[in-house]
Amino acid sequence: MDDPMVAGEARMAPDLRAPIGRRAGERAARVLVIDDHHAVAEAVAMAIDTQDDLDCVGTAGSIGEGRRLAAELHPDVILIDVELPDGDGIEAVPDLRRDNPRARVLVLTGHTAVAVLARAASAGVCGFLPKESGIQEVLRAIRVARDGGMIVNNATLSGVLNRIAANGAAGGQSAVELFTPRELDVLRGLASGSDPQNIAQALGMSVNTCRGHVKSILSKLGAHSQLEAVVIALRRGLLPELLGA
Repeated sequence: MDDPMVAGEARMAPDLRAPIGRRAGERAARVLVIDDHHAVAEAVAMAIDTQDDLDCVGTAGSIGEGRRLAAELHPDVILIDVELPDGDGIEAVPDLRRDNPRARVLVLTGHTAVAVLARAASAGVCGFLPKESGIQEVLRAIRVARDGGMIVNNATLSGVLNRIAANGAAGGQSAVELFTPRELDVLRGLASGSDPQNIAQALGMSVNTCRGHVKSILSKLGAHSQLEAVVIALRRGLLPELLGA
């Protein structure tokens, strides 16, 4: 005979294929916090759980524990500190993303050095969140990450991209071969640090149309977030061409 508790838990399991967001019928975004500062992690978790569209599914104090929980809990967004007891949080990002290809990773850092942020961007994060950020900033950043957006200011983005570009870019298919003219315009906007709303306004298109172009750009580049798309474009030698066009 089936255990009623097990059966009940199975019935309550979330449909991870369902759309996430804040609209009716969409499930809450599942968030995992990896930070060895217990008070910080608990405060962020409590704030997340007050939001209807967000759900903190767990907190971890180390990379090892974070990877284990991520495998069990299937988060949509992972918020990770850089300095953890068992290693560097940025170095853990590729493993977290490989184990959880749907998840978007947001780095919580006290570092402002461009080299550190460039390393994080190259690892595939959605963006960087200063450790001194207020709770409302954290919640906003999680929502932006959930939606695939970038969490990085324009000045920081420019420095990060220049640092990555200094390491060289691989040539290949040209931007005009890969993208439509409108997609090129949108990618230029993303590379400048603009969000889809501002890009849409500047290009005289609807936000939904702009988001459709962003989705196409991400698909063509195999990216999961806007920042990752910009970094991939830069590494493939597309971004200098775009910025100089």
